[in-house]
Parts: sequence; structure tokens; C-alpha cells
Amino acid sequence: MLLSQLFRTKSIDALIEASNEEGHRLKRTLGVWSLMALGIGAVIGSGIFTLTGTAAAGKIEKFHSILNATVLDVVLFGSHAGSQMGRPGAGPAITLSFVLVAIACAFAGLCYAELASMIPIAGSAYTYSYAILGEIFAWIIGWDLILEYAVSNMSVAVGFSAYIQDLGDNLFGVHLPVHWAYPPLPAPGQPAGWFNVPALVITLLVTVILVRGVRESAQANTVMVLIKIAAILIFCFGAASAIKPENWHPFAPHGFSGILTGASIVFFTYIGFDSVSTAAEECRNPQRDLPIGIIATLIVCTILYGSVSLVLTGIIRFDRLGTDSPVADALRFLGYNRLRVVVTAGALMGMLSSLLVYQYGQARVWFAMSRDGLLPSMFSKVHRTFQTPHISTWIAGFFVGIPAGIWDIDTLAELSNIGTLFAFILVSAGVIVLRRKQPERKRAFRVPFVPLFPLISIACCLVLMMGLPLMTWLRFFLWLGAGLVIYFTYSRFRSSLRDPVPVPVSN
Repeated sequence: MLLSQLFRTKSIDALIEASNEEGHRLKRTLGVWSLMALGIGAVIGSGIFTLTGTAAAGKIEKFHSILNATVLDVVLFGSHAGSQMGRPGAGPAITLSFVLVAIACAFAGLCYAELASMIPIAGSAYTYSYAILGEIFAWIIGWDLILEYAVSNMSVAVGFSAYIQDLGDNLFGVHLPVHWAYPPLPAPGQPAGWFNVPALVITLLVTVILVRGVRESAQANTVMVLIKIAAILIFCFGAASAIKPENWHPFAPHGFSGILTGASIVFFTYIGFDSVSTAAEECRNPQRDLPIGIIATLIVCTILYGSVSLVLTGIIRFDRLGTDSPVADALRFLGYNRLRVVVTAGALMGMLSSLLVYQYGQARVWFAMSRDGLLPSMFSKVHRTFQTPHISTWIAGFFVGIPAGIWDIDTLAELSNIGTLFAFILVSAGVIVLRRKQPERKRAFRVPFVPLFPLISIACCLVLMMGLPLMTWLRFFLWLGAGLVIYFTYSRFRSSLRDPVPVPVSN
């Protein structure tokens, strides 16, 4: 009995029918360009101006305990995994690292494209798992996506706060008092304050935009994405005159191992293309536009990432790029101060658009889980005027903004990475299972060479998960454990698929 409850699925037709229910229906306003902007807005964040240098230069890490070592380190080095070890960089070949990661993500992206076009419902991997693998898998991945989006945005909000304060101090000489500029639980080396007010304020401003309507949110995101792309192109063309070809030699100083190491670092700059699928229920023509939006996002972002890395390693030696802000530092070294302002503006727009897209995705996951009965019904209420899930959007705003104001969340950012990779695995597995269970169902987009391509996607994700620290795995399992407690004590009894209670018949 319990097993049948855990693995009960909701038919695709039932999911589509539920999405048309009055009071729980979202407005379809998004086209292919808006979907592409959502994807690029999520993928191209501040990482393009930070991780590119680290991946090119490499780094030496000193672990304080074995829990800070990766699973792969433990397998390779055993009890010595807690010692200091070097990680060779890719050098100028970081461009190839970006291409390799794009290929790896493309396999997962193809799987998302097939399922999103078949099941054009809010919820992304959560909804696909409910329709294919069963309720317990749907709950696990939904709970996991809540963590992924929330922790990502906590980090982005903290980073945006730091950039804004630095910009205000340098350009205008205006700075907040320490008490209201830093959290009470800061990162090592930072002063302690009472609350990080800018982190909360920017999160709530984004929440207001999202509540006002998906069209308005998409328009705001499109503007930010255009500014961000313009900043990237201005950097590439503006700094191109300072390129010295000798900086590209040797092109791959550490060979293929360095390229792979660079790929493991920059993989996480690609996380976010899956957010396109969370907009499925608000897309005018999901069968056509969702696959285009997902695949085009990966192509555009790869071109932008590759261009920045080529120019950056051309204007300065790769071994001098291992800083927190390599692009800004390189421009400062060259004396290109005006270009530095443009880069800062691009980084700010990158963080702001990422914050908007992830808050959008998080609210849609909560909305979908509530409509299925796994979360309280208030999360799936739709505003009469704006036709957005306003309650879940506001709660998501405070759920991110308050923790971002209390502590520096950067140390937990890798939780987002492991959550995303886990979602990729379930989506890829879902394609294989659905091909076997419902081969006759019409597919507007089909992944080629099934099950080979989905299996390659699963293998790539597992390898990348092994590159995450043991502490990240421990925190991930603790979060899932807390989620399972909620499921077994509340959600499974409130599920829309629960067995009907028999009504006694009076004689």
C-alpha cells in the first residue's frame, strides 16, 4: 500500500487539465525571444567576470578537514585528501573548457527540451518526475529545486549588495553604516553588522516586479540581458586592441587534464538554462518555443563565454588571473578605467537578471507542488488582476531575502550545484522511462539516439557531482532528510492523488 502511494504518477493529460483550472491558471504571454532572454539571464551572471580567470590560472586548495575534500579526491588520495593539493588551470585553452561543458550540458538540455515540449506545465523537473517516475521522486526533486533556487539567490543577493556598496563608495563616496551593510554572521575577514539591508531590499524589489506580471518581468529581464550582453561585447571589442598573441602560448600549459579541471570549475556558470522549462505554462507555443529557447540559450552563452576567455587570456598572462575579479584587475593593470565601469555595470546586470529568473523559477515550483496538494493550497493561488502566483512569489522573496541579510551564504553556494546536477539526472532518466512507457505519445521534439544521449548526460552529471566536497553532500542529504519528514507527515496525506476516503452508507 505504501509503495503504491510513493510511486503513483499523475498522467500527463491530468497535469495539463489541472493547469487549466479556474483560479490556478497562469497567463500565456511568453514567446521564443522572452524564453531565450530568461535562459541567458539565468546563465550569464557575475561568473563570466570571475570564474573565467580562476579556471584559466588554476588554484591551490588547502583543506582543513576531509569533509572539505571532494568525493573524487577521497577516491584518488584516500586519507590524504585533506592535504594541500594543486589544481592545474586550463590556460588560454579555457575556451575549450567552455566548449566541453556546453557539449555536456547540451545532452541534458536535449532531455529538458523533449519533456518540456511534451509536458508544458510549470514546475520543470518536478512536474516531469511526477508524470514519469512517481510522487516520491517528484517530492524529492521539488524539494531539491527549492534548495537550488533559494541558495543560488541568497548568494546572488549578497554579491549584489557588495557590488552596489563598492560602486557607491568609489563613484559617489556614499556608503552605508557597517551595522546595515553586513550580516551578523559574516564570512571570515568581514566585519559583523546587524543586517545586510541591500540584500533584502534588492530581493523584495525583484519580488514586486514578478508579482506585477510575467510579461512585465520578462520585459525587465530582457532589458537587463541586453545591457549585460552589450557590456560583454564592449569589453571584448574594447580590450581587443591590447591582445598580445604571445600570451596565448602555451595554449594548453597543462594539457587535457588542465582543460578538464577548467571545465569542472566553469560548469557551474552554465547552471540556469533549465529555468527556461519553468516558464512552460506561460509560453504561448511551448511545443515549438521551449526547445528553441533551451538550445539557443546554450549556444549564445557558449559564444559569449568563449569570447571573454579568449580576450582575457590575450590581454594578460593566464597565470596572473587567479583573483576574485580577474577581468576588472586586468583592465586596471592596462589602465582601462572606463572599461572597468562598463564591466561593473555588466556584472550588476548579470546578478540582477539571475536573481529575477531564479526567483521566478522558485515561485513556479512552489506553485506546481501546491496545485498537486504537496504544499499548502495558498501557494497555488493566482492574483485576479496580475494572474501570477503572488503568495508563493512573496513568500519566496522573504525566504531568500531574510537569510541573505543574516549571514554570508557563499559557503553554501555549492548546494545549488549538487541540486541542479541531481535534477539533470532525473530528467535524463525520465526521457528513457517515458520512451518505454508511452512510445506512442506525440513528441514535438525528440532526443536523438535514446537511450545513449540521456545516459551520457547522466554519466557527465555523476562525474561532476563527484567533484563536489563531502560537506556539500552531507548538507544535501540533511536537506533531503528534512524534506522526507515533511512528505511522510503531511504531503502524502494531502496529495491530489491520495486514495478517496470511503463514505459510510446508512441503511
